[in-house]
Amino acid sequence: MTFAFDTAALRQRAQLAIAVARRVGRDAAAFRADAGSEELAVENKGLQDFVTVADKRAEQTIRAALQESFPDDAFMGEEGGSARPQTARTDTPPGTWVVDPIDGTTNFIRGFRHWGVSIAFVSGKDILVGVIYDATRDVVFSAISGEGALRDGKPIRAARTTDPARGIAILGHSRRTDFEDYLAVSRRLFDTGMDYRRMGAAAIGLVRVAEGVADLYYERHLSPWDVLAGAVIAREAGAQVAIPPVERLLAEGGPVFACAPGLAQALSFLVETEREAFEPA
Repeated sequence: MTFAFDTAALRQRAQLAIAVARRVGRDAAAFRADAGSEELAVENKGLQDFVTVADKRAEQTIRAALQESFPDDAFMGEEGGSARPQTARTDTPPGTWVVDPIDGTTNFIRGFRHWGVSIAFVSGKDILVGVIYDATRDVVFSAISGEGALRDGKPIRAARTTDPARGIAILGHSRRTDFEDYLAVSRRLFDTGMDYRRMGAAAIGLVRVAEGVADLYYERHLSPWDVLAGAVIAREAGAQVAIPPVERLLAEGGPVFACAPGLAQALSFLVETEREAFEPA
């Protein structure tokens, strides 16, 4: 069930998410800097302990801030799983916050700058708000459904690229999918003349498409907290976006495709590959 939210209610949520994403992102960056080198972090705390402290601290801060202001909303986080409101005033939460406190954890650990904080607000079938803190530049990307996409409050648009040979793709891959499929996609893109990169942070890859720095982000399987915020930001920036239906994505994860609109036809083979996942149940 999708609740009807007025513009003011969504703007309130977006403003809070922007503020908390920026604060948590900066705090996480400071925590990483204080930990010293990657070797020091591993030897003194243990790699998993380092990840757990950083991720959980960030998620707890985000969750506390959101639930204080919007106690009826549910919460789904990478570290804490799903949760109904602690003090529910309604039988059905009006919406759910879906949060990745540090997207690109391996990058974060090693000091590779491509990581961020991803916060989405969904209701029923719709992604209503998306917010991503980009640690690379200390900026926040945001979008409210139907109101366009912003970078630190200024409008952004997807690239106008129409020739794949002039395009840049960002590909994602995890061990949840077959590496041979990843190689096949790389080969197809190479054959179109398109150059490609791999960053290791889906949320950041999606905002690169939204702001026109890259022309494609594609990955065969991601968790919902990796996808939702970036998908609505890219869509509101004018990118062509395909993801599974929200309810299925929340339950199972799935693929994501986002590209500059002028390349949608040339890259349609990627959408066709995932057609079954993208179609409604």
